[in-house]
Amino acid sequence: MKIAKEFSWEMGHRLTFHKGKCKNLHGHSYKCIVEVTGNTDENGMVIDYYELSKIVNPIIDELDHSIMVYNKDTELIDVLEKLNSKKVVVNFESTAENICLYLIDQIKSKLPSNIKLLKVKVFETVNTYAEEELIL
Repeated sequence: MKIAKEFSWEMGHRLTFHKGKCKNLHGHSYKCIVEVTGNTDENGMVIDYYELSKIVNPIIDELDHSIMVYNKDTELIDVLEKLNSKKVVVNFESTAENICLYLIDQIKSKLPSNIKLLKVKVFETVNTYAEEELIL
């Protein structure tokens, strides 16, 4: 059985390697869909949506209204520290693909043992997304 829940947040970033507009500091209204597949319990549930929210919401809360910044982007880190701005420093460029992998990594260890598959789809815009799945 499979269930899914949608989460959303606002976040800024920049891609230091990019040759176009994305090299500039900018933001998106992100959305992700977290999908889990597993055996149902005696009540017919894979996982309670409330329990899934308790796992995912703290991760989303950390990202919401922050700047995700690559740890090698020291110029931006310095500026954000001077401004006392909320930031999430990561060891990767903040592409939709890498954000998707980051979310999977943050979520996977917190899921109950009956969950056999985790899929995360991250929408950077309304018509672009990255998707990854992990067999647990």
